[in-house]
Amino acid sequence: MDLSALKSILVTGSPLPDATWDWVYESVSDTVRLGSDSGGTDVTSAFIGTNPYQPVYKGELMGPYLGVDAQSWDREGRRVYDQVGELVITRPMPSMPVFFWDDPDGSRYHAAYFDMFPGVWRQGDWVTQLSEGPFVVHGRSDATINRGGIRMGSADLTHVVDQVDGVAASMVIGAELADGDYYMPLFVVPQPGTRLTQELEERIVRAIREKISPRYVPDEIIEAPAVPRTRTGKLLEIPVKRLFQGADPSSVNRATAEDAEVLDWYAEAARKYTSGA
Repeated sequence: MDLSALKSILVTGSPLPDATWDWVYESVSDTVRLGSDSGGTDVTSAFIGTNPYQPVYKGELMGPYLGVDAQSWDREGRRVYDQVGELVITRPMPSMPVFFWDDPDGSRYHAAYFDMFPGVWRQGDWVTQLSEGPFVVHGRSDATINRGGIRMGSADLTHVVDQVDGVAASMVIGAELADGDYYMPLFVVPQPGTRLTQELEERIVRAIREKISPRYVPDEIIEAPAVPRTRTGKLLEIPVKRLFQGADPSSVNRATAEDAEVLDWYAEAARKYTSGA
């Protein structure tokens, strides 16, 4: 195809793998301006992305958009450079939602954005802000499922799965991998005295297709002995996600787990996955 008139390409939805950056300049055009943007449907806008006055560097988003005070913070709420942190927006944007539908006391709205840093919007992305200004987006820092740029809470999916006859409990994670792939396994705990059969898998997939969307059918359904929870009953989705992204099991705090042996089972499952065993 004649792409001589092509001047720029904008991409969004998820972090663009380095290999795709290389492919664009090798196979599409060596003069095109390739830019990556990161935003959200919830704000109908972007937070960080391209700037026509700055040079293009592989894997980098050039900086915040106009009117966006985007920063990278560590877990203690300190601004950090040249290390992975949470993407936060420290000042309000005109397009930010101010409440959720059917959330009269605002609890769901607060939990979605302000639970970690009171009064400061946390987008739920892992980013590195370079000391020169640009950002690198690594993927989701929370339990949100991101299929092709369409985000959904993991609880919305497991709520449907848990209603399938034969399922005692379930947990789903969405792991962004180093090569740009996305792995979305669904862990299912069958009801006592039963196993995860092909027939049960088919019913789970059918429920997801019909009640949510075919987009969210998992890459794999795995039978698990239990779902990992904290001592206060919260699912340990984020630590498990990090394990499947290659984190060292020693980085997971086993003391917070209700049953450390269950967490060990997931660590071993992640080890087998990452090693290709």
